[in-house]
Amino acid sequence: MNLIVHQSIAIHSIRVEAISNSSVFQIGSTGSIQAQSDIHNTGGFTEPAEPAEPVGEHTVIRLRQPG
Repeated sequence: MNLIVHQSIAIHSIRVEAISNSSVFQIGSTGSIQAQSDIHNTGGFTEPAEPAEPVGEHTVIRLRQPG
């Protein structure tokens, strides 16, 4: 059976409290979700990040600009 879905979605504001490496964030419909793992160094960083510092209930990792 083939099912064709046409959608128009407008999002003016969205807030995501937390998302992890294994999370699925979906807007709209999908026939199937297949596992995929990609690692990208889009910031051009050449060194590991500094250790995380606890700040209140959250952990903050400060990143330096590449250069």
